[in-house]
Amino acid sequence: MAENTEQNEAKHDSSSSPGMTDQEKEVAASAYEEFTAGKYDESLKHLEALQELNKEDYKIAMNKAVVEFYKSGQTTTGTLKQALMAMKNQVHTSAEDVDGLDDVENSLLYYNQAIIHYHMRQFSEAISIGEKLYQFLEPFEKFAQAVCFLLVDLYLLTFQPEKALHLLAVLDKLSVQGNNKNGKGENNKDGVNQKAEFTAMIEAAKSKMHQYKVRAYIQMKSSKACKREIKSVMNTAGNSAPSLFLKSNFEYLRGNYRKAVKLLNSSNIAEHPGPIKTGECVRCMFWNNLGCIHFAMGKHNLGIFYFKKALQENDHTCAQLGDGSNGQSKKFTGIPMCALLANKRYELLYNCGIQLLHIGRPLAAFECLMEAVQVYHSNPRLWLRLAECCISANKGGSEQESKGLPCKKGIVQSVVGQGYHRKIVLASQSTQNTIYSEGQSAAIPVASMEFAAICLRNALLLLPEHQQLDTKTENGSKSSSQSGSTESGSENSDACSGKGQEADKFLSAAPSSPLRKQEVENLRCSILACSAYVALALGDNLMALNHAEKLLHQTKVSGSLKFLGHLYAAEALISLDRISDAIAHLNPENVSDVSMGVLTSEQDQGSDKGDEPVESSGKQTPMCYPSSVTSARAMMLFNLGSAYCLRSEYDKARKCLHQAASMMNTKEIPPEAILLGVYLELQNGNTQLALQIIKRNQLLPTAVQRVSPDSRKKPVQPFQSVQAIQLPSSFTQVQRK
Repeated sequence: MAENTEQNEAKHDSSSSPGMTDQEKEVAASAYEEFTAGKYDESLKHLEALQELNKEDYKIAMNKAVVEFYKSGQTTTGTLKQALMAMKNQVHTSAEDVDGLDDVENSLLYYNQAIIHYHMRQFSEAISIGEKLYQFLEPFEKFAQAVCFLLVDLYLLTFQPEKALHLLAVLDKLSVQGNNKNGKGENNKDGVNQKAEFTAMIEAAKSKMHQYKVRAYIQMKSSKACKREIKSVMNTAGNSAPSLFLKSNFEYLRGNYRKAVKLLNSSNIAEHPGPIKTGECVRCMFWNNLGCIHFAMGKHNLGIFYFKKALQENDHTCAQLGDGSNGQSKKFTGIPMCALLANKRYELLYNCGIQLLHIGRPLAAFECLMEAVQVYHSNPRLWLRLAECCISANKGGSEQESKGLPCKKGIVQSVVGQGYHRKIVLASQSTQNTIYSEGQSAAIPVASMEFAAICLRNALLLLPEHQQLDTKTENGSKSSSQSGSTESGSENSDACSGKGQEADKFLSAAPSSPLRKQEVENLRCSILACSAYVALALGDNLMALNHAEKLLHQTKVSGSLKFLGHLYAAEALISLDRISDAIAHLNPENVSDVSMGVLTSEQDQGSDKGDEPVESSGKQTPMCYPSSVTSARAMMLFNLGSAYCLRSEYDKARKCLHQAASMMNTKEIPPEAILLGVYLELQNGNTQLALQIIKRNQLLPTAVQRVSPDSRKKPVQPFQSVQAIQLPSSFTQVQRK
């Protein structure tokens, strides 16, 4: 950030503290002048002369370390960090030892440490130092403003907008008080200059403060306050890139996507100072924000195009800054300090992964998210996304998924012989469960079902228990991936240390926005549903049943996941030969709602983009998921029919099958249901009818033949009549048995 120049100058001022001889003051002043002029060698010479005059003052050594850091082009961050640590040990104080902070001169040492933690993305350490410094601030000092700005930045990066707004309110008061104090204290020699400098500083900070407020209100989703502040930003900063980015973000959150794109395009990126000065790659943010907006519009292929552009821009910037492709180099040497924050590679990979998952390219998404999870390993939502990639990669293509296609692929495997000896070989439905990896450790990160099980276990372990959740407050707020002047503002790569600090407020889920209590519950339901599915695929029926029952016992489970919970529980129970229990789960009355709703779509959309509209997930649901309660109940009836078959209750099975077929369009009947019809006819000794069913690829008993032409023409009427007959009659009796 540009702040770091201010704060390092502040350190140098401290060398001319009271209790020094005139000669020392003179040398210190000239050292500071040389430093501000950028003549670091001369400044070092003055400091060495000063050190000979006063060998005990550690602040001279600190200033020397800072000058050397600037002399190296701010690339020796690691060395500076070690030097400051050594000085801290020398002074025998620590951030925990509050008494040591009474001395303002010591507080400068801690402030410098906080700045380094900030640039190394160790936000929680920086916050703990900053909050302790804040207690000892003098209200009219320039240093006070620097500490407050650092803390505001840190609070916004860790999604604590309320704290940030409180500090900004304090800063507003300080500015007024500082102005008055400076007005009164003009009897000293430099009073006029001080006052002029302070007033200029406050005016310069006004625009910055308005920008901080907009970012905080965007995180809180407070659109009225945000609109007011954006006007102030536009008045103070004009049409600068940060102000237009913030306004675009605001329109994006309101759902005005075209306007958001227009605002982004109108920003003059070329005028913005480069990443060396600001620590931000504006071009990279520009492409990322366009990607986010197109994601929200449901234009996923365009979105991935923009995210790839952002990645290329990010790599280009890192190469320019000498960062190479490795943003997290261990010793932080050779990289300018600001460049440590400029690298957004992992946030962009996260965005790419989510986008690719929506397009239906799970393997490419898996590669992106595997790289991101190395940094954001404490994000439960990211582990769920990885599991979803594995599931999608192992489910087969969309053609097999959309059961509605009237093809015989799912039914007839081959035809053998000719004429009288012609035989039809039916496809086995159980083969699909045998394709998972064999003979290798499940922990190897490949897109297999075994690895999906591990990902889901991680995700569940990272979620807090219900008791813990009740004690948390609900002030974690979702924010968009682009935050005006600092892009996604989600760089908690130091996630482990970050968690403890924010745990009392919300569940941290970097790089996306933190999870509030309700979102954690929704996420838990999604993870349990996926876990049940994966356990079934791996043949672990007891675990599948355990997960499905846990899912059904959740207090706020959405209708769609409840439907899946019943189906998965029934399948597990049938495999465990507990058919009566399975039949209870397959009662069509269990399905009263199959809406995806906010409860599930929020995980897909919100995972790293803020409030996305549900439309994009809605487009994908008809592929393999019942679109209405009627078709969901028909699915239940097909499965109920199979359960009756296992108990040799063929009449009941036939009844279920026919009733289900009358509730659906003929083309939507899944191949499994047709095979069930074939099986029932063969059991009945009706070989010819069984062959006819296979040939026409539709259920053909006489009872259904009368209904199905109508159901094709007017699907609504039979649905209504069947629903009325269906529920009170056979199925309530079945349950009693």
